[in-house]
Amino acid sequence: MSCTQTILDYGLRSIGIGERLLPKSDFTLCQQFTLIGSGLIWNVYFGVLALAAGFFFANALALAKASHLAWLRRPADWFIFLFRGSPLFIQFFLAYEMLVLLPRTGIDIFGLTVATSWLTKAWAGALIVLFLNTAAYSAEIFHGALMAVPKGDIEAADAYGLTGWQKFRRILWPTMLRLAWPSYTNEAIFLFHATTLVFFSGFPALRQQGDALYYAKYFADKTFNPFIPYPIVAGYFIALTLVLIVIFGWVNRRLNRHLPGSMRPRLRVRPQIIR
Repeated sequence: MSCTQTILDYGLRSIGIGERLLPKSDFTLCQQFTLIGSGLIWNVYFGVLALAAGFFFANALALAKASHLAWLRRPADWFIFLFRGSPLFIQFFLAYEMLVLLPRTGIDIFGLTVATSWLTKAWAGALIVLFLNTAAYSAEIFHGALMAVPKGDIEAADAYGLTGWQKFRRILWPTMLRLAWPSYTNEAIFLFHATTLVFFSGFPALRQQGDALYYAKYFADKTFNPFIPYPIVAGYFIALTLVLIVIFGWVNRRLNRHLPGSMRPRLRVRPQIIR
């Protein structure tokens, strides 16, 4: 079988398109690159959706934490502390165990039966955990940036008569994003790396349609050689990290486009080894 045919057969296998059966013997380098790359689709899915939804929730949490109202500030503080203080793997495990306890027939709410079985599937349950986790970390980043907004900017907004939503939308929020973006970029990169933990969580991969690490382990177990599939996974994630750096670097330049070139903060990526 040619490499082109292998790509056609297995390129989208992780989402149920193509060959149903995995190769059993005579594994080629093309098969390993193709199937692991196919599994990467799920890692990108988890990362993109969790990051997109978590961004907006993190902004809300940061504002709640900065609020003078205790009924807003305290729940935000406890939420951030809970998800930043506990390991992500434990969050996966506890979330799966709690979701499994839900009635399989659904929950009856005001006479309507709400299905719950879909929550135990990785595409939903694991995504929810990643969303909550990154929202907590990002909220702390945004809150720190919000507290670091120069007082002169706030006084200038007050002098122009900006109040409430106008002041937040035109002064506080843009400045907060500019200050937080380098750190938020590192959080985004870590989130995509953290999607590999879905493989170790309790959320099952149905019909052998797993993520990149799922297929890497499959080849490592079949060939008894982990030094080919796992470096392939690492290579894919390095490439994904470079893409993220380019995208977030472009956003960083857009956020600081009003500044002279010498004053624009450069994006520095600091990989987090231990979280």
